[in-house]
Amino acid sequence: MRHIPLFRWVLALGLALIAWSAVLYVTAPSFPELEQVDLTVLEEKPDGTCTVAYANPFAFDDEREGPYRCDARRSSSLKAPEYDTVTGFGWESGWVVAEGPDKGELYSLEEDGKARDEQIESSDAFVTAGLLLTITGLVGGNIRSLRRARGVRPGVLRRAARLKEAADTVARDYRRAVEAVRTAWAPLHQELVDGALDRIPVSRMRGLAEKRLRAQELEEGGVRTVRDVLDAGTWALAQFLGMERGMAEQTMAAARRTAAAVGREVTVRFDARGPEPRTTALLAALRVLVDAGPDARKAGRVGGELAARLEPLLITAEPAAGVREMLRTGPYERDNTLAALTQLRLALAEAERERLAERFAQASVDLLRGPDAGADELATWADFESRPTAYYAALTEAVDHTDHTDHMGHRDHAEAPAPARAPDGAGLTGSRRRHR
Repeated sequence: MRHIPLFRWVLALGLALIAWSAVLYVTAPSFPELEQVDLTVLEEKPDGTCTVAYANPFAFDDEREGPYRCDARRSSSLKAPEYDTVTGFGWESGWVVAEGPDKGELYSLEEDGKARDEQIESSDAFVTAGLLLTITGLVGGNIRSLRRARGVRPGVLRRAARLKEAADTVARDYRRAVEAVRTAWAPLHQELVDGALDRIPVSRMRGLAEKRLRAQELEEGGVRTVRDVLDAGTWALAQFLGMERGMAEQTMAAARRTAAAVGREVTVRFDARGPEPRTTALLAALRVLVDAGPDARKAGRVGGELAARLEPLLITAEPAAGVREMLRTGPYERDNTLAALTQLRLALAEAERERLAERFAQASVDLLRGPDAGADELATWADFESRPTAYYAALTEAVDHTDHTDHMGHRDHAEAPAPARAPDGAGLTGSRRRHR
């Protein structure tokens, strides 16, 4: 709901009345060119109505008579019969038109100027009303604008935007480092999982319906391990082993559950007695997280959470960037803007108190160093052997971080695709662990 510009309409009405007043004033009847003459008052009534005679000053020997509005308040000595006791006439001073078709005709300022005076009075009334409305619109509009623009805080938005950018950057750098570890770890882990699945007989599959009967049927068809079940697939189980479609699907589901459980239990172990390029690459990727330390890892997580928190607040508080934007908002949107602005100020105060900007910047520097391309295999393994606990902790955290992301994305391990078979390699060992 947008605001109603009441004072803007008041101001517009006031300006319109002032404009109309100007039109009335400009179009008011004007006085023609006049010439003053002496009038002989032939007859006069108490209200000033007269019959006068005068000589046309613009024509020779042109005597005229006509009605005229005399000044009833002039001295009695100028009125008949006191002015001229012989003729009984009075005297008055009057005006005649000096140009145009009415040249020489009497012109009464009192009567003929009445229409002009009325129009001028109307013009004065309109301009007075217009000025009052204009002042009301200006003062009221400015007061209302100041009240509506009270939440303009461009500085707060700029600081919050910079903080969000720093938080986004450190979260992205942390994800990149974790993804590098995950990329190097995945094939090693998959190889261990595939090896374990090759050793698990079908009779040990989790949740297999009619386990003994089904296992015997599978083994008779040449499907002896969980890996064989996954490689065969639902269609092959149904077509070549003669299983019903529903039973084949249940068998595949049991194989996938078993594979998921093995994936959670198997962990990659480093063996310095038989290093190979893949494990060395994993150690090099892990060294970034180990050297960055727990502060960088914590900064990465906090940065992601803070960026997600600040983004909707910045969008809601966007009108507070300027007076023009704030004036365009309606009451409901303005209330939301002010509320978001308050939340941003609280977040900035908290970030300043905990020095998050400095921590984010330092963590980004540490995480962007990347694996040392100049370090040889011996130096990489030597660093691992000097602090193996730190490397295993970093690996566990990186893998758990990715698994947590998968869970948030609603991945179902029971329905995960079958692990692919990987080639054999050296330099790693597998062990089972209880997944917690």
